[in-house]
Amino acid sequence: MPVIKLQTHINASVEDCFNLSRNIDLHQQSMQQFNEQAVAGITTGQIGLHDTVTWKARHFGFTFKMTVQITEMQSPSFFVDEMVKGPFTRMRHYHAFWPQPNGTLMEDEFVYKSPLGWLGKIADKLIVTKHLQLLLAQRNQTIKLLAESNTAVMAVQS
Repeated sequence: MPVIKLQTHINASVEDCFNLSRNIDLHQQSMQQFNEQAVAGITTGQIGLHDTVTWKARHFGFTFKMTVQITEMQSPSFFVDEMVKGPFTRMRHYHAFWPQPNGTLMEDEFVYKSPLGWLGKIADKLIVTKHLQLLLAQRNQTIKLLAESNTAVMAVQS
């Protein structure tokens, strides 16, 4: 199974980064180019433990729906979302937040398995893993920009 690991340093508190990372509105903002929308479950504000959200988005010319659930959470250290229904055979995204002397180290570990056996593995190697890494990095940049702007953090959290 492919594993994508990212680290993003953010000049903001662990609490702000944790809360922004769980914000549905921020996620939609970061994925505007793919018209990603929350269409069921928690569709606005912050998602919490055991909550679900169904995302609808367009990738590679196809419209996909994926329902994820927050299966683990220890505020403000980490949370895990896992696919309940969607395009992958399996998907688990671990989000961790580590206090640093000048902010937070945000870590992502995204593990997934594509369907279609060897065809899925070829697609992963050619395009899927790179695409997912780009999406995660784009989302993290949006979190970083908002977290490092105090007024934006206050607006998203209220």
